[in-house]
Amino acid sequence: MGLKATHEIHQRRFSRNVGVALTLVFLIAVVFGLTVVKVQRGDSMQAFDHAPRMEMVPAGEGQ
Repeated sequence: MGLKATHEIHQRRFSRNVGVALTLVFLIAVVFGLTVVKVQRGDSMQAFDHAPRMEMVPAGEGQ
């Protein structure tokens, strides 16, 4: 005789957990999709580190 989760609160908790899981999966998919698009486009992958770098300055401004 095992324990069985048949109470109404277990059903509500399960549906809430499924909702949270689906939301997390959706957000992860969005971030992954944005990352893939950024890598495929070949945009500049350098971050802003408070130091001027010539490859980040548009042509004509660094002279």
